[in-house]
Amino acid sequence: MSGVRPDAEVEPGSLLVAAPSLTDSNFRRTVVYVIDHRGEGTLGVVLNRPSEVAVHDVLPSWGPHVTRPQAVYIGGPVEQKTALCLAALRTGEDLASLEGVVGVHGPVALVDLDADPDALVPKVRGMRVFAGYSGWGEGQLAGEIERGDWIVVKGLPDDVLTPANVDLWGRVLRRQGMPTSLLATFPLDIRRN
Repeated sequence: MSGVRPDAEVEPGSLLVAAPSLTDSNFRRTVVYVIDHRGEGTLGVVLNRPSEVAVHDVLPSWGPHVTRPQAVYIGGPVEQKTALCLAALRTGEDLASLEGVVGVHGPVALVDLDADPDALVPKVRGMRVFAGYSGWGEGQLAGEIERGDWIVVKGLPDDVLTPANVDLWGRVLRRQGMPTSLLATFPLDIRRN
């Protein structure tokens, strides 16, 4: 299909799944949740990189409310001193009526960490805090997709809250159709195959 941009399927709520061939240490076997995608660039967070830092240590008022493990996740290599928070709202909650959140896709919203967590907590199923983010300039992501670095798939709200002990990369690939689902069997170290 000529004329269709390689990143045409990317939208807020999409997942960028690192292809097995992507060996950049920042993104190897990662799943990136896309928060924003426009002509001038794309912003997302890596969903499967928990750090050793507890949310309580850096954002004490939010620490008790985030989904387990209550660790700060490494959202990406850009601005790692910046914290972003994603939440999955409970069924029936109206984004427009909630203070301190901006809708991303479906029930997933970006949370204002300066807001009062106690007002928001009853309205969400879970929250995750990320240090830094993954960003692409104009045309950069399209080039990486065209090169085969990323597989673009639809995300599910629960992907944002996946526990650290779950292989999210494999899980997301396995729920795709053939032949994409076969990539989930790709060994971590090809020399051990």
